[in-house]
Parts: sequence; structure tokens; C-alpha cells
Amino acid sequence: MKPGFLFVFCLLGICGSLLAQQDEQLQDSLENERLAQMVTLSEVVTNNKLNVPSFIDRVKKDTTFYKAFKNLRILSFSSLNNIVMKDKRGAQIASLNSKTHQVYKDDCRTMTKEYEKTTGDMTDGEGNYNYYTAELYAGLFFTAGKVCGENNIVGAAGLNPKSKSGIAKRKEQLKMLFFNPGKRIPGIPLMGEKSNVFDPRVADLYDYTIDYVSYKGQRAYKFEIKAKEGLSGSDRNKIVYDNMTTWFNDHNFEIMGRTYALSYNTGAYDFNVQMEVELTHVGKLLVPSVLRYIGNWDIIFKKRERGLFTATLFNFR
Repeated sequence: MKPGFLFVFCLLGICGSLLAQQDEQLQDSLENERLAQMVTLSEVVTNNKLNVPSFIDRVKKDTTFYKAFKNLRILSFSSLNNIVMKDKRGAQIASLNSKTHQVYKDDCRTMTKEYEKTTGDMTDGEGNYNYYTAELYAGLFFTAGKVCGENNIVGAAGLNPKSKSGIAKRKEQLKMLFFNPGKRIPGIPLMGEKSNVFDPRVADLYDYTIDYVSYKGQRAYKFEIKAKEGLSGSDRNKIVYDNMTTWFNDHNFEIMGRTYALSYNTGAYDFNVQMEVELTHVGKLLVPSVLRYIGNWDIIFKKRERGLFTATLFNFR
């Protein structure tokens, strides 16, 4: 910004916010440059002359992944749903299998079940889920009643757990773990900045690599963030993501797929989660087509849950 314009803005009383914004942008740029020096590039990526600091900035600020799930709110589609809960020996104790159809019409969405079968204590006598894992699944892929007035806009504020409470807050925090791995998640005790894979305080504990590969028949940049081998003690307790691999379209840098492995143990709670998401296009809209999840987590005063689920989405309209 030219000094003359800055002086005028200062006179208008908004100089402080502008300077703070410029300082934040400068800090982001310096951090991206530092992270770029830590990234291992394959030979083909080096030959492609990829702007690594700019690439990292795109990854940190990406909204295409979150928007892909929001697009489900404005489309009709069918879904095959499979949820399995297991005991500590790995035996199945409850399950849900169903085929559902979401219909989006006149700015509203509703859902019908072609069939549904549950076993064990998946639900109570009133049809409510007995498992938090199933509640989270339902929040992502099921529609209760008639829901109107939604959109697929990803606002500037993005996900915000502070504005919610109860299970709605937990869902928002889980979404941040999956959709915003470059940001701090508020409201999760003892975790702090550890959920930010790009934070300078934890970046040295990760290996970052970029490769140029074929992903489902398309060319893509593969960006892998992996915890360094041999971490233990206090260092291991500083990180949440054991591995996160993302495939980006080599033209527009949309996310094509992502896998996660997360684990953390505070004593008050612990979790170990693996997840895989595949994305596809419906016209110009990016949407998830397959989501696979395996999770083992425990919160103090709650019963430990060991579950897995698969969502297969198709017949988008």
C-alpha cells in the first residue's frame, strides 16, 4: 500500500486494523517460506517449478474440501450407509445398514429410507442412536424431517465451535479436525495449537513431501504430512495428526481425495481415528462420493466406542 493512501486511512481512524492485517500477511508469508524449506520435493515437482510457499498457502486456506460437504445440502442423492460398532475384542455388538435418498426441492431437503436394518443396541426404543459415532454419521449424511433455507456458501468465519454447544459443538470440532488441519480448534481441552499441522511449534515434528502422481486417472500433486519416525514422550504429545495425505488437482488445486490418521491421549480423553475421503464432480460442484472411517475413542465418564462406517454416495441430481 502506498504511504499516501496509508496516511489517509490513518486519518479515517482505521490505520490500526490495516497495519495489523499487513503484519498478519507478512507473518503468514514468512511462515510459508520457512515451511517451504522443510518440504521434500520429488524430482518431477522440482522440474515443474512449483511455487512451494504459494502451494502451502493454498493448502492452509483451502475451502474446497469443506465446501464439497456443504454441497450435499443443495443436491439430491442416494447413499448406502454402513455403521458397525465393536467391543474390545473386535466382535460386532451393533450395526446399521441402510439405503437412503435425499431429495432437494424448492430450497428444502428431505430424506426417505428405501430400507434400514439395525442390530444390537444401535438405537433405543424411540429410534435415537446409542452411539456418538452414529450420531456424527447422521449429522453428516442424514436429514431429519424437512430442512429449508440452507446454502453451500463457505463464509469468511468458516467453522465456529464457540457458537454451539452439546453434540452440535462436538460435530463442529470434529469437522475442524477434518476440514481445517491448518487451524487451532477452540474448546478442546489440553489440545491447543497441536491440531495445527503448520504451527511453527510443531512443524519440526513432521516430514512434509510433495510428489506429482496419477490419482484415479488424473494428474495430481500429492502432499503428505507425516509425523517423524521415533517420536516419543513430550514430542509425541505435541501432535495430533500422525499422517495426512491430500491429492490436489494439478490445474485448479481442488482437493481430489484425502486420508487421515489421527491420535491423541490426554488421560481425560483419547482417540485413534483413520479416515479416507474420495471426491467427485456433479456438474461444477465438488462432492464426496466415498467416506470410510475407523475410530476408537474414549471420553472420561463416557463408554469407549470402537466403530467403523462407510458412506457411498451416488445418483447425484
